[in-house]
Amino acid sequence: MTLFDPGTEDAPTERTTSEEAFLQALLDAEAGLTRAQAALGLAPAAAAAAVTAAAVAGRFDVRDLARRARAGGNPVIPLVADLTAAVDAEHGPYVHRGATSQDVLDTALMLLAARTVAVLTEELDGVAGALAALAAEHRDTVMPGRTLTQHAVPTTFGLKAAGWRSLVLDARDRLRGVVLPAQLGGAAGTLAAFEAYGATDPLALVESYARELDLAAPELPWHVLRTPVADLAGALAFTAGALGKLAADVLTLSRTEIGELAEGAGGGSSAMPHKANPVRSTLIAAAARRVPGLAATLYASLPAEDERPSGAWHAEWATLREALRVVGGAVRDASELVGGLVVRGDAMRAHLSLTGGAIVSERLSTELSGLLGRGAAKELLADASRRARADGVPLGDVLSREPRLKDVDVTALVDPERYVGAAGPLVDRALRRT
Repeated sequence: MTLFDPGTEDAPTERTTSEEAFLQALLDAEAGLTRAQAALGLAPAAAAAAVTAAAVAGRFDVRDLARRARAGGNPVIPLVADLTAAVDAEHGPYVHRGATSQDVLDTALMLLAARTVAVLTEELDGVAGALAALAAEHRDTVMPGRTLTQHAVPTTFGLKAAGWRSLVLDARDRLRGVVLPAQLGGAAGTLAAFEAYGATDPLALVESYARELDLAAPELPWHVLRTPVADLAGALAFTAGALGKLAADVLTLSRTEIGELAEGAGGGSSAMPHKANPVRSTLIAAAARRVPGLAATLYASLPAEDERPSGAWHAEWATLREALRVVGGAVRDASELVGGLVVRGDAMRAHLSLTGGAIVSERLSTELSGLLGRGAAKELLADASRRARADGVPLGDVLSREPRLKDVDVTALVDPERYVGAAGPLVDRALRRT
């Protein structure tokens, strides 16, 4: 719990990224190692049962472990001592047998990530489902398209929502595609200690360990080969950015002077009682700005020296957990945002006329060039636009009085709802993706 990070509070991922969850992942990594050794006859079955029974986070003091971790630089060292003491004397020697601290910590981080990613992808599926419903409902709801902050040509809200959904599905697929492996290499990544303890095939032990924890079996020990962490960092940063795009659009379109969208349950203001602030979008936007920096720290750990580095993997622990927590909060907020989003189609349609018909100038230029020639069409449109602004009338009214256009259906040409291109079919195609 943190007063300064409301975006992560009470998110479903809070339970998978808490201090207790990290401690349990460390314990699961230790117990899984003993079970893997027992499965290959390298430890008694009773030892595997004893270590697994003792490996319960509630039996250990997180704060005390954190304090004692300073002595050796990581929490595995004091945890191994406490876990060994919690197991009976006969089976205590099988705790952490042959492993190094980084084996356990890296594996625990992958367990933490796997459990959190499972929650994230399920929630993202829900967000995508809600966006699919919005896109289908508003397939033909016409609104101004905006480029460089200005009205461009008409588009539809359905196409915008379909675009948001596409990003959400891209994020889900990237998270699902990250390979999260167990880590087992011993002191310098050679598995030598396991041979010393009787393993005739240490590679089989790695595979057994991965199976016990439902993680991928690595091709090599990855103490200094940080692909899994970097891939996860990239997927998390993309997810935050994808949700940030959605939030940025909602923040823009829910401005008082635009009012095309609104959050279903806006937040209050301490000073201005009339306000209903777009709080969900704001928290998502904050997350989208935070996670790239966290990912940068994780990428910066890639150049790790020797067979096990000093500082590089240490920098990852809190950073990766924070990235998982922040993205988890953003996904939760996106689910609430999309589920309650208010779409004001009447305001969208009303804004199509703000430029007096100029929003379809692209169409007018194309159509009239075919009739009058490019130069004459450009001159006519420029003159008509000046007169429309001067007289305060729509561009279509001026063009309808032009003798050269007496056989042209000017009303149809200036109707923005008839100039949305393939927006509808694009929505239909996007919604076929699962």
